[in-house]
Amino acid sequence: MAITLGRWANPGRRRLRITGMRISGPGVAPRIERFVHRLLDVPLPVGLRAWDGSEAGPAGGPTVSLTSRKALRHLLWSPGELGLARAYVRGDIEVDGDLAEALRRCWRLAREHRLNALRPGPRELPGLLGLALRTGAFGPPPRRPEGEVRVRGALHSKRRDRSAIAHHYDAGNDFYRLLLDPSMAYSCGYWQREDGGLEQAQHDKLELICAKLGLRPGMRLLDVGCGWGSLLLHAARHHGVRATGITLSREQHAHVRQRVAEEGLTHAVEVRMQDYRDLDDAPFDAIATIEMGEHVGERNYPEYVAVLHRNLRPRGRLLLQQMSRGENAPGGGPFIESYIAPDMSMVPVSRTSQHLERAGFEIRDVHAMREHYARTVSAWSRTLEDRRAEAAALIGEEGVRIWRLYLAGGTLAFEENRMGVQQFLAVRPDADGNSGMFRALAVCGEAACDAGLDSHRRGV
Repeated sequence: MAITLGRWANPGRRRLRITGMRISGPGVAPRIERFVHRLLDVPLPVGLRAWDGSEAGPAGGPTVSLTSRKALRHLLWSPGELGLARAYVRGDIEVDGDLAEALRRCWRLAREHRLNALRPGPRELPGLLGLALRTGAFGPPPRRPEGEVRVRGALHSKRRDRSAIAHHYDAGNDFYRLLLDPSMAYSCGYWQREDGGLEQAQHDKLELICAKLGLRPGMRLLDVGCGWGSLLLHAARHHGVRATGITLSREQHAHVRQRVAEEGLTHAVEVRMQDYRDLDDAPFDAIATIEMGEHVGERNYPEYVAVLHRNLRPRGRLLLQQMSRGENAPGGGPFIESYIAPDMSMVPVSRTSQHLERAGFEIRDVHAMREHYARTVSAWSRTLEDRRAEAAALIGEEGVRIWRLYLAGGTLAFEENRMGVQQFLAVRPDADGNSGMFRALAVCGEAACDAGLDSHRRGV
Protein backbone atom coordinates (compact mmCIF):
# COMPACT_ATOMS: atom_id res chain seq x y z
CA MET A 1 0.00 0.00 0.00
CA ALA A 2 2.04 2.93 -1.28
CA ILE A 3 1.56 6.07 0.80
CA THR A 4 1.88 9.39 -1.05
CA LEU A 5 1.12 12.94 -0.06
CA GLY A 6 -1.22 14.75 -2.45
CA ARG A 7 -2.23 18.40 -2.39
CA TRP A 8 -5.61 20.05 -2.14
CA ALA A 9 -6.46 23.09 -4.28
CA ASN A 10 -5.01 25.07 -1.41
CA PRO A 11 -1.26 24.37 -1.79
CA GLY A 12 -0.75 24.95 1.94
CA ARG A 13 -2.72 21.82 2.89
CA ARG A 14 -1.86 18.16 2.39
CA ARG A 15 -3.89 14.98 2.29
CA LEU A 16 -3.04 11.30 2.63
CA ARG A 17 -3.51 9.15 -0.47
CA ILE A 18 -3.40 5.35 -0.15
CA THR A 19 -2.62 3.77 -3.51
CA GLY A 20 -1.21 0.33 -2.74
CA MET A 21 0.90 -1.65 -0.31
CA ARG A 22 4.58 -1.25 0.45
CA ILE A 23 6.42 -2.42 3.55
CA SER A 24 10.13 -1.80 3.80
CA GLY A 25 12.71 -2.05 6.54
CA PRO A 26 12.79 -4.55 9.43
CA GLY A 27 10.05 -7.05 10.20
CA VAL A 28 6.75 -6.12 11.78
CA ALA A 29 7.38 -7.67 15.20
CA PRO A 30 10.63 -5.72 15.88
CA ARG A 31 8.88 -2.51 14.81
CA ILE A 32 6.10 -3.16 17.31
CA GLU A 33 8.63 -3.96 20.02
CA ARG A 34 10.39 -0.63 19.48
CA PHE A 35 7.07 1.23 19.48
CA VAL A 36 6.05 -0.35 22.82
CA HIS A 37 9.42 0.58 24.31
CA ARG A 38 9.07 4.20 23.16
CA LEU A 39 5.46 4.41 24.32
CA LEU A 40 5.77 2.77 27.74
CA ASP A 41 9.53 2.43 28.30
CA VAL A 42 9.09 -1.28 29.07
CA PRO A 43 10.14 -4.51 27.34
CA LEU A 44 7.60 -6.86 25.81
CA PRO A 45 6.33 -9.18 28.57
CA VAL A 46 5.60 -12.05 26.14
CA GLY A 47 6.91 -13.30 22.85
CA LEU A 48 5.50 -11.67 19.72
CA ARG A 49 5.04 -13.17 16.27
CA ALA A 50 3.68 -11.07 13.39
CA TRP A 51 1.86 -12.04 10.19
CA ASP A 52 5.09 -11.65 8.18
CA GLY A 53 6.79 -14.36 10.26
CA SER A 54 9.03 -11.97 12.20
CA GLU A 55 9.44 -12.44 15.95
CA ALA A 56 10.42 -10.34 18.95
CA GLY A 57 10.27 -10.39 22.73
CA PRO A 58 11.28 -13.05 25.24
CA ALA A 59 11.44 -16.74 24.40
CA GLY A 60 10.41 -19.64 26.58
CA GLY A 61 6.88 -18.56 27.47
CA PRO A 62 3.56 -17.63 25.88
CA THR A 63 3.71 -16.02 22.45
CA VAL A 64 1.15 -13.59 21.09
CA SER A 65 0.65 -14.12 17.38
CA LEU A 66 -0.76 -11.34 15.22
CA THR A 67 -2.34 -13.45 12.51
CA SER A 68 -3.27 -10.54 10.25
CA ARG A 69 -2.84 -6.79 9.82
CA LYS A 70 -6.31 -6.36 11.31
CA ALA A 71 -4.78 -6.98 14.74
CA LEU A 72 -3.06 -3.58 14.61
CA ARG A 73 -6.07 -2.04 12.89
CA HIS A 74 -8.26 -2.96 15.88
CA LEU A 75 -5.81 -1.10 18.13
CA LEU A 76 -5.63 1.88 15.80
CA TRP A 77 -9.41 2.39 15.94
CA SER A 78 -9.90 1.26 19.57
CA PRO A 79 -6.58 1.76 21.40
CA GLY A 80 -6.21 -0.17 24.67
CA GLU A 81 -8.05 -3.08 26.24
CA LEU A 82 -11.12 -3.01 24.00
CA GLY A 83 -9.10 -3.11 20.79
CA LEU A 84 -7.01 -6.01 22.06
CA ALA A 85 -10.15 -7.88 23.11
CA ARG A 86 -11.80 -7.35 19.72
CA ALA A 87 -8.70 -8.60 17.93
CA TYR A 88 -8.53 -11.72 20.11
CA VAL A 89 -12.23 -12.53 19.83
CA ARG A 90 -12.11 -12.12 16.03
CA GLY A 91 -9.08 -14.42 15.80
CA ASP A 92 -6.70 -11.71 14.59
CA ILE A 93 -4.67 -12.34 17.73
CA GLU A 94 -3.83 -15.84 18.96
CA VAL A 95 -1.98 -16.83 22.11
CA ASP A 96 0.34 -19.79 21.74
CA GLY A 97 0.76 -21.26 25.20
CA ASP A 98 -1.02 -20.52 28.47
CA LEU A 99 -3.47 -17.62 28.02
CA ALA A 100 -3.65 -16.97 31.77
CA GLU A 101 0.16 -16.86 32.01
CA ALA A 102 0.30 -14.35 29.14
CA LEU A 103 -2.19 -12.11 30.95
CA ARG A 104 -0.33 -12.60 34.25
CA ARG A 105 2.93 -11.38 32.70
CA CYS A 106 1.23 -8.30 31.26
CA TRP A 107 -0.40 -7.40 34.59
CA ARG A 108 2.87 -7.98 36.45
CA LEU A 109 4.68 -5.64 34.09
CA ALA A 110 1.93 -3.03 34.54
CA ARG A 111 2.24 -3.23 38.34
CA GLU A 112 6.04 -3.11 38.36
CA HIS A 113 6.14 -0.06 36.12
CA ARG A 114 3.00 1.54 37.56
CA LEU A 115 1.18 1.61 34.26
CA ASN A 116 -2.32 2.63 35.25
CA ALA A 117 -3.60 2.84 31.69
CA LEU A 118 -2.35 1.19 28.51
CA ARG A 119 -4.49 3.37 26.28
CA PRO A 120 -2.37 5.72 24.15
CA GLY A 121 -3.18 9.39 24.57
CA PRO A 122 -3.26 12.16 21.94
CA ARG A 123 0.54 12.44 21.99
CA GLU A 124 1.00 8.73 21.23
CA LEU A 125 -1.67 8.29 18.56
CA PRO A 126 0.47 9.75 15.72
CA GLY A 127 3.10 7.15 16.55
CA LEU A 128 0.52 4.37 16.45
CA LEU A 129 -0.77 5.68 13.12
CA GLY A 130 2.78 5.77 11.78
CA LEU A 131 3.35 2.19 12.90
CA ALA A 132 0.17 1.11 11.12
CA LEU A 133 1.26 2.88 7.94
CA ARG A 134 4.79 1.44 8.00
CA THR A 135 3.52 -2.10 8.52
CA GLY A 136 0.71 -1.93 5.97
CA ALA A 137 -1.95 -2.24 8.68
CA PHE A 138 -3.68 1.07 8.03
CA GLY A 139 -7.25 0.71 6.83
CA PRO A 140 -10.94 1.06 7.71
CA PRO A 141 -12.28 -0.15 11.09
CA PRO A 142 -12.43 -3.97 11.21
CA ARG A 143 -15.77 -5.64 11.77
CA ARG A 144 -16.65 -5.97 15.44
CA PRO A 145 -17.28 -9.42 16.92
CA GLU A 146 -20.89 -10.56 16.87
CA GLY A 147 -20.88 -11.09 20.64
CA GLU A 148 -20.27 -7.44 21.48
CA VAL A 149 -23.04 -5.93 23.59
CA ARG A 150 -25.68 -3.71 22.05
CA VAL A 151 -28.00 -2.33 24.71
CA ARG A 152 -30.11 0.80 24.43
CA GLY A 153 -32.12 3.03 26.68
CA ALA A 154 -31.52 4.95 29.89
CA LEU A 155 -28.85 3.46 32.13
CA HIS A 156 -30.39 0.89 34.52
CA SER A 157 -33.92 1.50 33.31
CA LYS A 158 -36.05 -1.64 33.58
CA ARG A 159 -35.99 -2.15 29.81
CA ARG A 160 -32.22 -1.76 29.52
CA ASP A 161 -31.57 -3.99 32.55
CA ARG A 162 -33.67 -6.76 30.95
CA SER A 163 -31.62 -6.43 27.75
CA ALA A 164 -28.31 -6.46 29.63
CA ILE A 165 -29.26 -9.55 31.64
CA ALA A 166 -30.47 -11.35 28.51
CA HIS A 167 -27.14 -10.73 26.75
CA HIS A 168 -25.19 -12.84 29.25
CA TYR A 169 -27.61 -15.14 31.04
CA ASP A 170 -29.71 -16.14 28.04
CA ALA A 171 -26.72 -17.57 26.17
CA GLY A 172 -28.42 -20.96 26.46
CA ASN A 173 -29.04 -23.34 29.34
CA ASP A 174 -27.18 -26.13 27.53
CA PHE A 175 -23.97 -24.10 27.61
CA TYR A 176 -24.28 -23.32 31.31
CA ARG A 177 -25.03 -26.99 32.04
CA LEU A 178 -21.74 -27.80 30.31
CA LEU A 179 -19.78 -25.17 32.25
CA LEU A 180 -21.24 -25.27 35.77
CA ASP A 181 -21.69 -27.93 38.44
CA PRO A 182 -24.92 -29.98 38.55
CA SER A 183 -26.64 -27.44 40.82
CA MET A 184 -26.01 -24.73 38.16
CA ALA A 185 -24.56 -22.37 40.76
CA TYR A 186 -22.99 -19.44 38.87
CA SER A 187 -21.28 -17.72 41.78
CA CYS A 188 -18.30 -18.13 44.10
CA GLY A 189 -18.02 -21.57 45.68
CA TYR A 190 -16.75 -22.28 49.20
CA TRP A 191 -13.73 -24.59 49.21
CA GLN A 192 -13.34 -26.21 52.63
CA ARG A 193 -10.93 -28.95 51.50
CA GLU A 194 -7.86 -28.73 49.27
CA ASP A 195 -8.87 -31.88 47.42
CA GLY A 196 -12.53 -30.89 47.08
CA GLY A 197 -14.14 -30.43 43.69
CA LEU A 198 -16.41 -27.74 42.30
CA GLU A 199 -19.64 -29.60 43.05
CA GLN A 200 -18.74 -29.97 46.73
CA ALA A 201 -17.59 -26.35 46.94
CA GLN A 202 -20.92 -25.12 45.60
CA HIS A 203 -22.86 -27.40 47.96
CA ASP A 204 -20.84 -26.06 50.90
CA LYS A 205 -21.46 -22.48 49.76
CA LEU A 206 -25.20 -23.07 49.69
CA GLU A 207 -25.06 -24.64 53.17
CA LEU A 208 -23.02 -21.69 54.44
CA ILE A 209 -25.67 -19.26 53.19
CA CYS A 210 -28.52 -21.26 54.72
CA ALA A 211 -26.65 -21.48 58.01
CA LYS A 212 -25.94 -17.76 58.16
CA LEU A 213 -29.59 -17.02 57.42
CA GLY A 214 -30.64 -19.46 60.16
CA LEU A 215 -33.16 -21.17 57.87
CA ARG A 216 -35.70 -23.48 59.50
CA PRO A 217 -38.77 -25.35 58.18
CA GLY A 218 -41.70 -23.13 57.30
CA MET A 219 -39.70 -19.90 56.87
CA ARG A 220 -40.20 -17.72 53.79
CA LEU A 221 -37.00 -17.18 51.81
CA LEU A 222 -36.62 -14.64 48.99
CA ASP A 223 -33.75 -14.97 46.50
CA VAL A 224 -33.29 -11.76 44.48
CA GLY A 225 -31.55 -12.63 41.24
CA CYS A 226 -31.98 -16.36 41.75
CA GLY A 227 -29.98 -17.55 38.74
CA TRP A 228 -30.68 -21.16 37.84
CA GLY A 229 -32.27 -21.80 41.22
CA SER A 230 -29.44 -23.54 43.08
CA LEU A 231 -30.19 -21.82 46.40
CA LEU A 232 -33.99 -22.04 46.03
CA LEU A 233 -33.91 -25.78 45.46
CA HIS A 234 -31.25 -26.46 48.08
CA ALA A 235 -33.04 -24.46 50.79
CA ALA A 236 -36.41 -26.06 50.04
CA ARG A 237 -34.99 -29.57 49.79
CA HIS A 238 -32.67 -29.53 52.83
CA HIS A 239 -34.13 -26.85 55.11
CA GLY A 240 -37.87 -27.04 54.49
CA VAL A 241 -38.40 -23.40 53.58
CA ARG A 242 -40.93 -21.87 51.20
CA ALA A 243 -38.70 -20.20 48.64
CA THR A 244 -39.45 -17.46 46.13
CA GLY A 245 -36.94 -16.42 43.48
CA ILE A 246 -36.97 -13.61 40.94
CA THR A 247 -34.94 -13.23 37.75
CA LEU A 248 -35.01 -11.20 34.53
CA SER A 249 -33.61 -14.08 32.46
CA ARG A 250 -36.09 -16.13 30.43
CA GLU A 251 -33.66 -19.04 30.20
CA GLN A 252 -33.13 -19.12 33.96
CA HIS A 253 -36.85 -18.84 34.63
CA ALA A 254 -37.61 -21.77 32.33
CA HIS A 255 -34.84 -23.89 33.86
CA VAL A 256 -35.96 -23.32 37.46
CA ARG A 257 -39.59 -24.09 36.62
CA GLN A 258 -38.52 -27.35 35.01
CA ARG A 259 -36.30 -28.35 37.95
CA VAL A 260 -39.03 -27.52 40.47
CA ALA A 261 -41.50 -29.72 38.60
CA GLU A 262 -39.02 -32.58 38.20
CA GLU A 263 -38.18 -32.60 41.91
CA GLY A 264 -41.80 -32.31 43.05
CA LEU A 265 -41.21 -28.99 44.81
CA THR A 266 -44.03 -26.95 43.29
CA HIS A 267 -45.57 -26.59 46.76
CA ALA A 268 -42.36 -25.08 48.15
CA VAL A 269 -40.62 -23.13 45.35
CA GLU A 270 -41.91 -20.29 43.21
CA VAL A 271 -39.90 -18.49 40.52
CA ARG A 272 -40.97 -15.28 38.78
CA MET A 273 -39.83 -13.12 35.89
CA GLN A 274 -39.77 -9.93 37.93
CA ASP A 275 -37.69 -6.81 38.47
CA TYR A 276 -36.58 -6.26 42.06
CA ARG A 277 -38.25 -2.84 41.95
CA ASP A 278 -41.64 -4.54 41.55
CA LEU A 279 -41.48 -6.73 44.68
CA ASP A 280 -44.66 -6.25 46.75
CA ASP A 281 -45.41 -9.37 48.81
CA ALA A 282 -43.49 -8.77 52.04
CA PRO A 283 -42.63 -9.85 54.61
CA PHE A 284 -40.02 -12.57 54.11
CA ASP A 285 -38.21 -14.21 57.01
CA ALA A 286 -34.87 -14.20 55.18
CA ILE A 287 -33.51 -12.72 51.96
CA ALA A 288 -30.51 -13.76 49.90
CA THR A 289 -29.13 -11.93 46.89
CA ILE A 290 -26.09 -13.61 45.40
CA GLU A 291 -23.92 -11.58 43.01
CA MET A 292 -26.90 -9.55 41.85
CA GLY A 293 -25.85 -6.16 43.20
CA GLU A 294 -23.19 -5.78 40.49
CA HIS A 295 -26.00 -5.37 37.94
CA VAL A 296 -27.90 -2.72 39.91
CA GLY A 297 -25.63 0.27 39.39
CA GLU A 298 -24.32 2.80 41.88
CA ARG A 299 -27.15 5.27 41.27
CA ASN A 300 -29.85 2.66 41.89
CA TYR A 301 -28.17 0.93 44.81
CA PRO A 302 -29.96 2.92 47.53
CA GLU A 303 -33.30 1.87 46.03
CA TYR A 304 -32.12 -1.73 45.75
CA VAL A 305 -31.19 -2.06 49.43
CA ALA A 306 -34.34 -0.14 50.43
CA VAL A 307 -36.41 -2.75 48.59
CA LEU A 308 -34.55 -5.52 50.41
CA HIS A 309 -35.14 -3.81 53.76
CA ARG A 310 -38.83 -3.22 53.07
CA ASN A 311 -39.44 -6.86 52.11
CA LEU A 312 -37.68 -8.32 55.17
CA ARG A 313 -39.52 -8.77 58.46
CA PRO A 314 -38.09 -7.18 61.63
CA ARG A 315 -35.29 -9.40 63.00
CA GLY A 316 -35.02 -11.05 59.59
CA ARG A 317 -31.60 -11.66 58.08
CA LEU A 318 -30.13 -10.62 54.76
CA LEU A 319 -27.24 -12.43 53.06
CA LEU A 320 -25.73 -10.35 50.26
CA GLN A 321 -22.84 -11.84 48.28
CA GLN A 322 -21.14 -9.39 45.97
CA MET A 323 -17.95 -8.74 44.04
CA SER A 324 -15.90 -5.64 44.80
CA ARG A 325 -13.12 -3.52 43.37
CA GLY A 326 -10.98 -0.68 44.63
CA GLU A 327 -12.04 2.94 44.96
CA ASN A 328 -10.66 3.96 41.57
CA ALA A 329 -11.92 1.01 39.49
CA PRO A 330 -15.67 0.56 40.13
CA GLY A 331 -16.64 -0.91 36.76
CA GLY A 332 -15.83 -4.20 35.13
CA GLY A 333 -13.53 -2.69 32.50
CA PRO A 334 -13.99 -2.28 28.72
CA PHE A 335 -13.89 -6.01 27.91
CA ILE A 336 -16.28 -7.11 30.67
CA GLU A 337 -18.74 -4.32 29.97
CA SER A 338 -18.64 -4.86 26.20
CA TYR A 339 -18.88 -8.64 26.13
CA ILE A 340 -20.00 -10.06 29.48
CA ALA A 341 -21.93 -7.77 31.80
CA PRO A 342 -22.91 -4.40 30.32
CA ASP A 343 -23.44 -1.62 32.87
CA MET A 344 -21.71 -3.71 35.54
CA SER A 345 -20.67 -1.88 38.70
CA MET A 346 -18.33 -3.22 41.37
CA VAL A 347 -17.71 -0.90 44.30
CA PRO A 348 -15.49 -0.99 47.40
CA VAL A 349 -16.65 -2.92 50.45
CA SER A 350 -16.93 0.30 52.43
CA ARG A 351 -19.46 1.77 50.01
CA THR A 352 -21.66 -1.32 50.09
CA SER A 353 -21.59 -1.19 53.89
CA GLN A 354 -22.68 2.46 53.82
CA HIS A 355 -25.61 1.67 51.54
CA LEU A 356 -26.76 -1.17 53.80
CA GLU A 357 -26.52 0.91 56.97
CA ARG A 358 -28.29 3.89 55.44
CA ALA A 359 -31.17 1.60 54.45
CA GLY A 360 -31.58 0.58 58.11
CA PHE A 361 -29.65 -2.69 58.20
CA GLU A 362 -27.27 -3.68 60.98
CA ILE A 363 -24.23 -5.43 59.53
CA ARG A 364 -23.33 -8.51 61.58
CA ASP A 365 -20.55 -10.04 59.51
CA VAL A 366 -18.45 -9.46 56.39
CA HIS A 367 -16.83 -12.61 55.07
CA ALA A 368 -14.10 -12.19 52.41
CA MET A 369 -13.93 -15.09 49.94
CA ARG A 370 -11.55 -13.84 47.25
CA GLU A 371 -9.33 -16.91 47.13
CA HIS A 372 -12.40 -19.13 46.86
CA TYR A 373 -13.47 -17.29 43.72
CA ALA A 374 -10.07 -17.75 42.09
CA ARG A 375 -10.49 -21.52 42.52
CA THR A 376 -14.09 -21.43 41.33
CA VAL A 377 -13.34 -19.54 38.11
CA SER A 378 -10.28 -21.70 37.50
CA ALA A 379 -12.50 -24.80 37.71
CA TRP A 380 -14.91 -23.31 35.14
CA SER A 381 -11.96 -22.48 32.91
CA ARG A 382 -10.63 -26.06 33.02
CA THR A 383 -14.07 -27.38 32.09
CA LEU A 384 -14.24 -25.02 29.13
CA GLU A 385 -10.81 -26.09 27.90
CA ASP A 386 -11.61 -29.79 28.32
CA ARG A 387 -14.93 -29.44 26.48
CA ARG A 388 -14.05 -26.69 24.03
CA ALA A 389 -15.43 -28.46 20.95
CA GLU A 390 -18.79 -29.05 22.68
CA ALA A 391 -18.89 -25.42 23.81
CA ALA A 392 -18.13 -24.17 20.29
CA ALA A 393 -21.05 -26.21 18.94
CA LEU A 394 -23.33 -24.38 21.40
CA ILE A 395 -22.06 -20.78 21.36
CA GLY A 396 -19.74 -20.61 18.34
CA GLU A 397 -15.98 -20.14 18.15
CA GLU A 398 -16.15 -16.41 18.90
CA GLY A 399 -18.29 -17.18 21.95
CA VAL A 400 -15.69 -19.65 23.20
CA ARG A 401 -12.91 -17.08 22.74
CA ILE A 402 -14.93 -14.53 24.74
CA TRP A 403 -15.36 -17.03 27.57
CA ARG A 404 -11.71 -18.13 27.50
CA LEU A 405 -10.57 -14.52 27.90
CA TYR A 406 -13.24 -13.82 30.52
CA LEU A 407 -12.38 -16.80 32.72
CA ALA A 408 -8.61 -16.48 32.39
CA GLY A 409 -8.78 -12.78 33.27
CA GLY A 410 -11.24 -13.39 36.10
CA THR A 411 -9.03 -16.01 37.73
CA LEU A 412 -6.10 -13.61 37.73
CA ALA A 413 -8.16 -10.67 38.98
CA PHE A 414 -9.11 -12.61 42.11
CA GLU A 415 -5.66 -14.17 42.57
CA GLU A 416 -3.96 -10.77 42.39
CA ASN A 417 -6.46 -8.89 44.57
CA ARG A 418 -7.71 -6.65 41.77
CA MET A 419 -11.20 -7.97 42.51
CA GLY A 420 -12.73 -9.38 45.67
CA VAL A 421 -15.96 -11.02 46.77
CA GLN A 422 -17.66 -10.70 50.15
CA GLN A 423 -20.67 -12.12 51.95
CA PHE A 424 -22.44 -9.45 54.00
CA LEU A 425 -24.71 -10.76 56.72
CA ALA A 426 -27.11 -8.09 57.94
CA VAL A 427 -30.26 -7.95 60.03
CA ARG A 428 -33.26 -5.64 60.09
CA PRO A 429 -33.64 -4.72 63.79
CA ASP A 430 -37.13 -4.37 65.19
CA ALA A 431 -38.62 -1.10 66.46
CA ASP A 432 -36.75 -1.49 69.77
CA GLY A 433 -33.42 -2.16 68.07
CA ASN A 434 -33.42 -5.90 68.78
CA SER A 435 -31.65 -8.07 66.18
CA GLY A 436 -32.81 -11.49 67.36
CA MET A 437 -29.15 -12.54 67.24
CA PHE A 438 -28.09 -12.79 70.86
CA ARG A 439 -24.78 -14.44 70.10
CA ALA A 440 -22.45 -12.95 67.50
CA LEU A 441 -21.97 -14.93 64.33
CA ALA A 442 -18.85 -17.04 64.60
CA VAL A 443 -17.77 -17.06 61.00
CA CYS A 444 -15.45 -14.08 60.89
CA GLY A 445 -12.53 -16.31 59.92
CA GLU A 446 -11.93 -19.57 58.11
CA ALA A 447 -11.03 -21.47 61.29
CA ALA A 448 -14.28 -20.47 63.01
CA CYS A 449 -16.54 -21.38 60.12
CA ASP A 450 -17.49 -24.86 61.29
CA ALA A 451 -18.43 -23.54 64.72
CA GLY A 452 -20.56 -20.89 63.07
CA LEU A 453 -22.37 -23.46 60.93
CA ASP A 454 -23.01 -25.69 63.95
CA SER A 455 -24.41 -22.82 66.01
CA HIS A 456 -26.83 -21.83 63.27
CA ARG A 457 -28.00 -25.39 62.72
CA ARG A 458 -28.93 -25.42 66.41
CA GLY A 459 -30.90 -22.20 65.86
CA VAL A 460 -28.65 -19.99 67.98
